[in-house]
Parts: sequence; C-alpha cells; structure tokens
Amino acid sequence: MGEGDPVVLLHGTPFSSVVWRDIAAALAHTHQVHVWDMLGYGQSEMREGQDVSLAAQQGIFASLLEHWGLVEPTVIAHDFGGAVALRTHLLNQVSYRALALVDPVALAPWGSPFFRLVRDNAAVFGQLPEHLHAALVREYVSSASGPGLHPATLDRLVLPWLEGEGQAAFYRQIAQADQRYTDEVEPRYTDITLPVLVCWGEDDTWIPVAKGEQLADVIPGARLRRIPRAGHLVQEDAPAELTAALMEFLRER
Repeated sequence: MGEGDPVVLLHGTPFSSVVWRDIAAALAHTHQVHVWDMLGYGQSEMREGQDVSLAAQQGIFASLLEHWGLVEPTVIAHDFGGAVALRTHLLNQVSYRALALVDPVALAPWGSPFFRLVRDNAAVFGQLPEHLHAALVREYVSSASGPGLHPATLDRLVLPWLEGEGQAAFYRQIAQADQRYTDEVEPRYTDITLPVLVCWGEDDTWIPVAKGEQLADVIPGARLRRIPRAGHLVQEDAPAELTAALMEFLRER
C-alpha cells in the first residue's frame, strides 16, 4: 500500500503483521509499504510437520522480496523478524537501503525460562485443554507489553493461536526456535555497512535494553533509540514515538 520508496515490515513471535497495522498506515503516506505473516503465523498456513524455523523464514523472505520485485527496500523488523532480516541480508546477500531493528532477537543468549520450558516440552504443552492453552497464550502475550494491552488488542493478537491448527502451531514455532540461527550470523554483524537504527523499549522484560546497547555498539555506525515507557511490544506501547523515530530514519535515507 502507498507510493514512494519501498518499506517492508517484519513481525516477531508470537505475533503477526497485525502489530504493524497503525505504523504501516502512517508510513503509507510517504512510502510503498509491504507487510506479511511469516509461515505458521497470523493468517499464513499452519499445518503439522511445518518448518517454521528462522532458516525457513529467511528463505521465504528472500523469495518474497524477489516476488515483489523489490530492489534494496528499507526493512523494519521486530523481535524474531530482526533475526530473519539479518540472516537474509548476511547469508542470502540481499541488499537493503537501510535496516531498522525494533527489540530484535539478535544476540546470545536469548530465550526466557518460560520460552525454554515450552520449547523443551512442546509436545506436552500441545495437549493442554483449550481453556488452559488460551489462558497461557493470553498471559504470555500480555507480558510483552509494559503498560498493558487493550483487551480488544489482546484478543486480536492471540486469536490465530486459539482457532483450528493454532494451538499446535503456537508450540511448534517455539519448539523450532534455536539460538544457533543467530549464532551463525552474530560474528558478521561487524560486516554490516548499511544504515542501521536500533529501537528499544526501555521497559522490555523479554529482552533487556542492555541488549540494544550491545547491538548498536557491534554494528558499525548503528544508532540506538530508546523508547521510554515501552515494553517489548513497542508498536502497541508507544506507537507515536516509534513512528516518529522510523519516519526520521526514513527521511534521512
């Protein structure tokens, strides 16, 4: 949607492109905006035996950019989407005009104790009664916000995990999360030469802002923008401030 230079928005886990809805609409006034749901997330296909690993998402993203005919788009990526964007740039050698990373999964170690518990016991969690699964997912997604999510927003974010294949898909994507996918590219962050903006919610309890400081120090020329009163889900906690930071970054390109 929109016209102008292309911008592609990547979501993280356990979210979907829904988290970018307001920011995408704002950016579309000046840019051609593309959003997508990673395989196994949101409105994308969910099925047994699916490979939804970071490596798989990386390959899909590279193919999707080719399908869209985008040459050197600006990429804005959140959480696991950050790892997908970094892997696609460094391993597939896909060129971006610029890269904005929002609370990305990028540096070891990562994964909360809860995340590791579910990853190591995904088959067991997949057998939870529906009402217990729904309560778990709602509590987990809620914890991504600092000030808390509006009930209607929370409902919209968890819905894909509660219907049809959603329960199995929720635990599948956690089970396939593996730090080795970022370990493969972390030593190459010093090779990045494109403009990079790192945005981070100061109240992020999933990935502390210290990781943002570390990442901005590792990537040559990267700038860190700390977002006050925002948790991991900055798009929901501080959409106006995040949009302003992204618009400023885009105007400089």
